[in-house]
Amino acid sequence: MGIKQINQLSSIANKPSRIILGLMSGTSLDGLDIALCQVSGAGKTTRCKLLKFTTAAYDNEFKEKVRKVFAKGYVDFEYLTLLHPWVGYYHAKIINQTLTQWQLEPQDIDLIASHGQTVYHCPQHQHSYTDFGNGTLQLGDGDHVATHTQIITISDFRQKHIAKGGEGAPLAQYGDYLLYQNSDIHRILLNLGGIANFTVLKAGGEIEDIQCTDIGPGNTLMDAYCQQYFNIPYDESGAIAAQGKVSEELLDLLKSVPFFHYTVPKTTGPEVFSLAMLEDKIMCLGSVLSHYDVLATLNELTAWCVLEQINCLGLRGPTELLLSGGGAHNTLLLSKLKSRLSEEFDVSKLSSDGVGVDSKEAALFAVLANECVAGDGLFSFGKISLPG
Repeated sequence: MGIKQINQLSSIANKPSRIILGLMSGTSLDGLDIALCQVSGAGKTTRCKLLKFTTAAYDNEFKEKVRKVFAKGYVDFEYLTLLHPWVGYYHAKIINQTLTQWQLEPQDIDLIASHGQTVYHCPQHQHSYTDFGNGTLQLGDGDHVATHTQIITISDFRQKHIAKGGEGAPLAQYGDYLLYQNSDIHRILLNLGGIANFTVLKAGGEIEDIQCTDIGPGNTLMDAYCQQYFNIPYDESGAIAAQGKVSEELLDLLKSVPFFHYTVPKTTGPEVFSLAMLEDKIMCLGSVLSHYDVLATLNELTAWCVLEQINCLGLRGPTELLLSGGGAHNTLLLSKLKSRLSEEFDVSKLSSDGVGVDSKEAALFAVLANECVAGDGLFSFGKISLPG
C-alpha cells in the first residue's frame, strides 16, 4: 500500500460520516442483500442510517455453481479455487447494476463491506482433526470486488475472529452492541436466518457483558424440506407447517443432536442441520409422518431452541426481543415466541433508522467496515482491497 492509498483511507476515516455498501449472502442462496448505509462516528458513537436496500436475486447459474461445494465435506479443489474469484466478479457485477439502478456512481461510495458466500463452517467441536482449531470459508475474493467496482472493499471478516480464538461467528455482536445497547432495558437481538443466533445486551452493560451465540436451526431445515418436498423455496408465514401436527417422537430425536448440548457460545451450520441428518432421524421413527407433520415439527424445533436459550439467560426486568432475518416473517413461529414468553418480553420486528428485518445483517457488515477504517482497532475485522 502506497502513500497515496494511505492518504485516501485517512481521508475517508476522517469524514464525519461514510457511505458504505454492506453486502450479505446467506446460506439460503436466494440472493445478495445490498444495504446502502450512512455510517457516522465509530465505537460507541457509531450511528447507522439505511439509505437504500435491495436483495438482488441469484440466477440459477450462481446457485448451481455454489451448490457444488456448499456444505460438502469433499469437493473438487480445482473447481473451488476457480469459484472463489468468480463469486467476487459475480458480486461486483451485481453491485454495478444496482448502483446504476440507484443512479449512483462508484465515487459516491466510500467503502464496500463484502461478507462473501459461506460455503463451509467448521468449528472445532464439529471435526475430528485434533491438530486443527476452528475454521470457516467464505468465497468471493475482495480484490475482484474492488477491481471490478473501483471501490475500496473490506472483506473476509471472519478470519480475524478465528485468529483471536473465536469460531468466526456470530459477528453480529459487535454491530449489535454499537447500535442497540441501551442503559435502561435488556435487549435480545434474535436473527432467524438459516441458523438462528442471538446477541444479549443487558441494560447498561459493557462489551465484555455481551452474550452472543448460535442457538440452532432457524430456517435452514424448513427451507430445505420445502424445496425437496413442496417444490417451493420456503414456507411463507408458516402456512404449510400450520396444517400439520408436531411429532413429539421426531422432535425428541432432533433435540438429541449434540450441538444443542454444547455450552455457549457455540456456532453451527447446514453442515450439521442438513436434510440428510433430518431424513436419518425420520428413518428411526416407528411411524410414518406426512410432509406437513414433518414441517410442523421443524417449525416447533426452531421455536424450542430459541425459547430454551432465552429461558437459560435468567433475565429479570423489561426485555425487548428484536427479530430479524427471514424467519421473522414466519407468522406461526412468531406466534409461538410471543405466547410462550413472559409478559416482561416485548417481542417485535427490528426497525431502527431504516434498518429492518431483512437489511440488518448487511447493515451490520457496513458497521464492521466502518470500524476497520475509522475505529480504534477494538473491532478491527476485515481485509482491505484497493481498486486496481
